[in-house]
Amino acid sequence: MPADASGTHPEGMLEQLTLLRTAEGTAALELAASLHAAGVDVLAGLDRLRAAVGAELAGPAWGFARLRARARPVFGADADRLFLTDDTLEQAGRPELAARRAARLLTAGDEGVDSVADLGCAAGTDTIALARAGVSVLAVDVDPLARALTAANVEALGLADRVWVVAGDAVELVAAARGGEVAGCAAAVLDPARRAGGRRLLDPDRWSPPWTTVVDLLDRVPVTVVKVAPGLDHDRVPAGIEAEWVSVKGSIVEALLWGREVSTVWRRATVVRGGVVAELTADADPGPAPTAPVRGWLHEPDPAVIRSGLVSLAAAELGATLVDPTIAYLTSDARADSPWVSSYRVEEVLPFNLKRLKALLRARGVGRVTVKKRGSAIEPEELARQLRGPGEGSAVVVVTRVAGKPTALVCGV
Repeated sequence: MPADASGTHPEGMLEQLTLLRTAEGTAALELAASLHAAGVDVLAGLDRLRAAVGAELAGPAWGFARLRARARPVFGADADRLFLTDDTLEQAGRPELAARRAARLLTAGDEGVDSVADLGCAAGTDTIALARAGVSVLAVDVDPLARALTAANVEALGLADRVWVVAGDAVELVAAARGGEVAGCAAAVLDPARRAGGRRLLDPDRWSPPWTTVVDLLDRVPVTVVKVAPGLDHDRVPAGIEAEWVSVKGSIVEALLWGREVSTVWRRATVVRGGVVAELTADADPGPAPTAPVRGWLHEPDPAVIRSGLVSLAAAELGATLVDPTIAYLTSDARADSPWVSSYRVEEVLPFNLKRLKALLRARGVGRVTVKKRGSAIEPEELARQLRGPGEGSAVVVVTRVAGKPTALVCGV
């Protein structure tokens, strides 16, 4: 059920959602979910649904069952009750992170917060987290489908008494904000739409609402959090605004801008591994880490540490140095037991040369290779295929620059 390139939705989607919220629709969703879970293919599943619930419900029910299955690893049991689209699922944050954002936002200020405007509620995943935190939420969206999805989801999760879903344009509401409030609420959450036609919009000026509204909101409402693209240029971050990058299991999942009454530092890297949260912060730009030759261990900083510009803090904590002033690989004499990096024992360092590298790996009995790269144009999958051999050993090959020169590091696993 994706939106088309113009941002409109398939004709009839609102009517389909209305049907699926009836008793007959609920039964169709349950049957579709059971067929999908049983591994029934789409054609056979649709045939059985049409026979059981009719053609009008069969297609929509199967579509939601497919999306709920995709959502389950992130949303857990809630996924079986949520109404989502491809785009809203793609942009929705993890519930545990949404709860973390809500908790921080609601404790800001001298007396805390009792009402929040979710500006651009999409399918309501942020609204849900805020309502579960105990506050009143004004869920606003210009899109009638987004409003319908949010209303359906808060009702399905038993939160409708804390949420008001209304039509509104975030651009107009932010422009009208006064006295630190927007739409009568003491705090705001904004998650600009950063996709159109199934593609990511890299230019913040093309987001919906655009970057000008993001900056305006941060200026007008001090208790605010805005979700932005992880690749946002640091130069875009206004003065006095804390920027945070969050990674889970080694992948960045969100980037946040915190309003001035919530901000406590300049930059923050949050790393979540195994349910444990670690935070690295700086009050000002710490500058670059020193550079030195490769030593016995190579350390790959977590992406949140890299994007937040805090590699030098991790380096200082580990007694490590950069292998190249332009590359975010660190090196030291010892393995690092740290949430900020993954460590690899360096066994060989050589100028990058495919023939020589292959010969070295054959001599070491290495047949299985994982390739990592930074500052190189090589394709890791293609190089790994070229380096694969008959040996039973394994290695990590890191292709990067060391002191400005293309270099391969053969590391133990």
